[in-house]
Amino acid sequence: MVDRTMDWLNQAKSDLEHAEESLKIKHYEWTCLAAQQAAEKAVKSIFYSLKAEVWGHGIARLLEKLPVDYQPSTNLIQFAYILDRHYIPARYPNGLISGTPRENYTIKDAEEAIVYAKEIIEFCENSISKK
Repeated sequence: MVDRTMDWLNQAKSDLEHAEESLKIKHYEWTCLAAQQAAEKAVKSIFYSLKAEVWGHGIARLLEKLPVDYQPSTNLIQFAYILDRHYIPARYPNGLISGTPRENYTIKDAEEAIVYAKEIIEFCENSISKK
């Protein structure tokens, strides 16, 4: 089986760049979604580096399933739970009480999502390099 670890990690970094560009043009919903996707792909890269199967989109749950030697801090898992909240509502109006994602997402949401995604990506890079 081909090792796709770096493909997933590199795509995570690319998604983070997309999040940062979306922030610049005030597309906060896309910032949050791209940050969520970046973190998810980064976490999946750890599983691929360990030659483990990985399914699902919940970043926090994925982090919690990592082997003991790769367990993240409680803070990082909390960041992941916050990013997980963007998976549906940042894309679909019916994921919100009213209005569109564009109308509901704020610069604070977007800036926070980028910070959390960066932290998760850094954790993943460090985890892969210690292998």
